[in-house]
Amino acid sequence: MKIALIGYGKMGRMIEQIALSRGHEIVCRIDIDNQQDFDSEAFKTADVAIEFTAPAVAYANVQRCFERGVKVVSGSTGWMQQHTDEVKAACASGKTLFWSSNFSVGVYLFGLVNRYLARLMNNFPDYDVSMEEVHHIHKLDHPSGTAITLAEQLLAEIDRKSQWTAVLDGEENGATPSADTLTIKSIRRGEVPGIHSIIYDSPADSITITHDAHSRQGFALGAVLAAEFTATHNGLLTMDQLFQA
Repeated sequence: MKIALIGYGKMGRMIEQIALSRGHEIVCRIDIDNQQDFDSEAFKTADVAIEFTAPAVAYANVQRCFERGVKVVSGSTGWMQQHTDEVKAACASGKTLFWSSNFSVGVYLFGLVNRYLARLMNNFPDYDVSMEEVHHIHKLDHPSGTAITLAEQLLAEIDRKSQWTAVLDGEENGATPSADTLTIKSIRRGEVPGIHSIIYDSPADSITITHDAHSRQGFALGAVLAAEFTATHNGLLTMDQLFQA
């Protein structure tokens, strides 16, 4: 499979290593200093582009892929909520995007556990639920895309919660959120790849489930698996489709 990389930082380089180890070819590498390569012949030969950049430019990158007829896997977070309608319309008209807030196999399994536990806890109102996510200091968006996905899973299962709110560590204003609000606390520290915890707390005890990423390797492998899936599928694709195929 021929792969184009959009974003050639730490994540892009790790994706490259894994893609090469699985027998794929990298035909194009696009970063901030060679945006003109979107118009190169090499880019147009790609079976799939894998995009890991920043919230401010991710949607424009996806559009460039659509315009050139290249399928795209995007792991950039912080942009999809604002462009969901446009993406769905483009994919309905024949474009292909595989998007996930997190490509880690472990995070996908964690999400399944999250949904199952939330269904159980819906029947135990004494337990209040909250979330905490920790990432490296370079991460621009907060809460993380993964935290938002996990929060949406919780809201779909727990009747006593109807919305979520984000609180950045150190910027708490002292206000107590309403009982129907799920609080997501975001912490930015060092070079942490990603830790997500869901806490159920009652007067009697607490229950916590946590996913702790040791490195970016799991995310990179998942992105390559998604690209392999995307090469032979069309439309708006998700992790559910990948793992249930």
